[in-house]
Amino acid sequence: MNDLGQAAVSADKAPRTERGRRTVRKLLEAAAQEFGRRGFHEAAITGITQRAGVALGTFYTYFESKEELFRALVRDMSQATRAHVAEAVRGAPDRLAAERIGLAAFIAFTRKHPELYRIIEEAQFVAEDVYREHYLTFVDGYREGLAGAAAKGQIVEGPDELRAWALIGMSVFLGMRYGIWNEDMTPAEVADGAIDLVSDGLRRRPG
Repeated sequence: MNDLGQAAVSADKAPRTERGRRTVRKLLEAAAQEFGRRGFHEAAITGITQRAGVALGTFYTYFESKEELFRALVRDMSQATRAHVAEAVRGAPDRLAAERIGLAAFIAFTRKHPELYRIIEEAQFVAEDVYREHYLTFVDGYREGLAGAAAKGQIVEGPDELRAWALIGMSVFLGMRYGIWNEDMTPAEVADGAIDLVSDGLRRRPG
């Protein structure tokens, strides 16, 4: 999980040295394994520190509690997912191409980080505000992208927020089905089928 983003550590405990940043990264990667395999309630701080190879006291240098680490991890994974997709779509010629490339990149990311789904979904019950923040941040980015594409004439104008939620919902469930449950199609094949639906719709055409 070395490609996860910068930790969302509280300002008063944020590491100020490169060594400290590496330690926080180890704790976040260990937490992803521990929470991903055992869930929030069964996960233990000692299990996380053992996985990270750090002393128990080191944990409290950067985090007050298991919940605070969990919240930081959700934000960290959210940021990493957005960064991965953003990098993949950089240079896409238009919005539909970006949707296709981005969806394939998202599914590939879920295959590499299957713990993402369990952790994000559990956040709904452990830290609902962070769970909402995860999706609302995605929606903000989508709205900007859709509005910009409409202004350029790449897509038709429409209710950007509603369309953002629809596209995100599609990605979430396709990622679950083809990234977590069964890899019987490649990410590119899934993205091709899904974005063909987005671009052409279900309406029957004459002829």
